[in-house]
This record gives sequence, C-alpha cells and structure tokens, in this order.
Amino acid sequence: QVQVVESGGGLVQAGGSLRLSCVVSGRTFSTYTMGWFRQAPEKERTFVAGMRWNGGSTLYADSVKGRFTISRDNAKNTVYLQMNSLKREDTAVYYCAADSSGGVVMTSQNFYNSWGQGTQVTVSS
Repeated sequence: QVQVVESGGGLVQAGGSLRLSCVVSGRTFSTYTMGWFRQAPEKERTFVAGMRWNGGSTLYADSVKGRFTISRDNAKNTVYLQMNSLKREDTAVYYCAADSSGGVVMTSQNFYNSWGQGTQVTVSS
C-alpha cells in the first residue's frame, strides 16, 4: 500500500515563501504522476500543481503560475512544492496525491488514488 506524507507547512507572512515536501513509500514512485491540491476553509479541494513521472510535464493552476514550482527527486521518493510570493488566499490545507497510472497530469482529484493527510499553510497579512 502506498503511503503519502506531507510536511513543511506553517505560518508565513504575505510575500514570504514555504517549501512543502511529500514522501511517497513504494519502489514504483518514479512511475507515478504526482499532484498537489489544496482546500481552504469551507471550500472544495482544488488542483494546485502536478508533475508527470519523468518530470517532463508539469501543470499549474492559473492562481499559482509564476509563484509556485513543483519538482521531484525520484531517488528520494519525494515531490516538492516551492511556494513564493505567498498571498493570504493561499491559506489552505495542502494535500499531496499520487496517480499510480503515471499518465498525463490531471486536475481532477478523481484520478489520484493515494493521498496524504495534508499540511496546513497559513499566510498572514
């Protein structure tokens, strides 16, 4: 069974940066498509960024383009989300998810079959 564990959340001032990490168990991590999602209070969970297994294909939500960067280190079974120029509206619980099919990055959470518990990111003004 695949386990997904996020870390790196916290409290940061607007304009600041955070880097989230996500470690995935299993020997086939390098074949997974990985995604980051977020859920703000009383809102639905939405797609933030995704990267295909070989790192050659990435996708970002319009709201984070130019500020967030997804990357991965297959040797460490880890995917990262570097978040710069954070805004109050970035406040949310951030989830890491794995799509074991290794297909193109999908924005719908229905395509991801393993999820972490989430890490809280709070951006203050």
